[in-house]
Amino acid sequence: KKTYKIEVDCANCARKVEENIGKLPSVQSVRVNFMTLRMTLEAPDDVFEETLRAAIETGKKIERDFNVVL
Repeated sequence: KKTYKIEVDCANCARKVEENIGKLPSVQSVRVNFMTLRMTLEAPDDVFEETLRAAIETGKKIERDFNVVL
């Protein structure tokens, strides 16, 4: 489980991003918080980096201005 600073334009966008990232097969849990501009992602250690990349790609498909600060 890791937390990242994010960029997202609105609360509705954050909700949509969270909902769609949560559908990824290796995501155990995800929380995208517009107020704090943070995303907490939980996934198995052996596929975490792959899951993070997929989460970022998914977020950008939903909201083109979505970004994760690594």
